[in-house]
Amino acid sequence: MRSVWTALPEAVTKQIAERVGGTDVTPVSGGDHAEIAARVAGRHEMVFVKAASSDSGVRSLRYELQVSRAVTVPYSPAVAWDFQTDGWLVAAFEYCPGPHADLSPGSPDLDLLSAAVKDLGETPAPERVSLFGPAARLGFTDPAMDGDMLVHTDLNPANLIVTPAGLRIVDWAYTTRAAAWLEPALLTPWLIGSGHTPEQAETWLAQTPAWSTTTPEVLDRFASANAVKWAAKAQQNTATWVHDLAAWTGRWAAHRSTKPATSRS
Repeated sequence: MRSVWTALPEAVTKQIAERVGGTDVTPVSGGDHAEIAARVAGRHEMVFVKAASSDSGVRSLRYELQVSRAVTVPYSPAVAWDFQTDGWLVAAFEYCPGPHADLSPGSPDLDLLSAAVKDLGETPAPERVSLFGPAARLGFTDPAMDGDMLVHTDLNPANLIVTPAGLRIVDWAYTTRAAAWLEPALLTPWLIGSGHTPEQAETWLAQTPAWSTTTPEVLDRFASANAVKWAAKAQQNTATWVHDLAAWTGRWAAHRSTKPATSRS
């Protein structure tokens, strides 16, 4: 649950105003990876500000800062500045203007996403940052998930912004060092949620080189384990997005379980 901007202490808002040159604030209500998130504009710049004060929130935001500074792919918004005062960690990122990507069948945004997934699949994880491993990130394990590539792990439409300069991927708070195929595998439920059938999603993902770096049997195991995970989460959580993911991951797992061995990919 997000807090309102007025929850920030005066010492924090004053320092933000000094850096930005004012505080024309537009809060962001979606997401839950920071306690406060807002677009802040002033005389000097316009930035996207995240702030956290809880132990878990500060850990997550500090991790995102470290990753964002280490990641060199052009899809990641740059870190403008950060500071910590009065119990709050505050981070400002490059503001990315534009709508969230449309991942429905036939959308031109899919071409932008395809190029990004291809690039990410060829990008090694930065050595100077200690990243999540697959088990820590996903809550289940499989030796085939291990690897040394940069995997964002959360390419849902809300984290994909189509700007005049191209696609930007935000919220690197769960970046993982893993096998490249994990990125398109984790994208599959979001494609299904955007209107693709499981078969259509797999056909689209097959064009990304990382998809073919694993075997159908590994994808079967992953789809099943991911569906079990989200089904369990849905039993304990009333959030709509949790139940949506449980439904989408379940559809993919069911598709793979009934798919003839000769047509698997």
